Amino acid sequence: MPKVLITGACGQIGTELTLTLRKRYGDENVVTSDFKEPENEIFKEGKHYKLDVLDRKRLDDILKFEEVDHIYHLAALLSAKGEENPQRAWEINMNGFFNIAEASRKFEVKKVFWPSSIAVFGPTTPVNNTPQFTVAEPTTVYGISKLAGEGWCNYYYHKFGLDIRSLRYPGLISHKTLPGGGTTDYAVDIFHKAVKGEDFECFLEEDTRLPMMYMDDAIRATIELMESPSENIKVRTSYNVTAISFTPKEIYNTIKKFYPEFKITYNPDFRQQIAASWPQSIDDSQAAKDWGWKNEFDLEKMTKVMLEALSEKA
Repeated sequence: MPKVLITGACGQIGTELTLTLRKRYGDENVVTSDFKEPENEIFKEGKHYKLDVLDRKRLDDILKFEEVDHIYHLAALLSAKGEENPQRAWEINMNGFFNIAEASRKFEVKKVFWPSSIAVFGPTTPVNNTPQFTVAEPTTVYGISKLAGEGWCNYYYHKFGLDIRSLRYPGLISHKTLPGGGTTDYAVDIFHKAVKGEDFECFLEEDTRLPMMYMDDAIRATIELMESPSENIKVRTSYNVTAISFTPKEIYNTIKKFYPEFKITYNPDFRQQIAASWPQSIDDSQAAKDWGWKNEFDLEKMTKVMLEALSEKA
């Protein structure tokens, strides 16, 4: 079994990836880290380090001591949070990446996963069925950092032979953790409000269509990518992946089938402009061709699972 380090493990993706990889590889083979102390009970089952990814010495010490084979580098500032502090977002997203890449070279880490995002696209990108290879002119510091990171992934692979793999995540939806400051966060919060019997105020316009994915699909895509033979990985920037596309009005109407009294209002803020610059649907046929990607959750199935899970917690 590989020895794995996850950075940013306490976040939305990291929490569920930790659970899945520990079931797959064993608690002792999955080491987690984050700049904050974990609050979730799952982190008590294995080893956890407090780590700021900008602290290169601390990172080196962990990699050396743990003899890590694979790194899942998830630590980042997301789109909405990044716009509040662009310089800090660039520092964390890019300098953190360089620390991971250089440390991976130094300690001969076999594989690195680094997440990109649909935020690499911008208003000049084709909005429908956005191709794998297309115009990418992002308008947020998050998107700019992700586009730059894709280039560096490609560079480190071809220049140094570092096996970095990446996915362009769409909006991710999960019932296990709260969202972490992204533009697609409404699609998580809306379920919480419905189950609590509260009205929901959406920060996007009702007809804003965005690509989305249920977290189970996202975690499976990540692991399938990392476990694929190297010769199958033809894209060394980042792969398009997606599952479903919907608007706030469409997800609201789907939830209303289960909660008929649920009400929504719309009060767009600065995140509307970010969302309007992103694609409405994604072509992920390259991932399907190269390593067999296929989603399992559509809007109806995801809604049912989300509402059932949150109702059990309520």
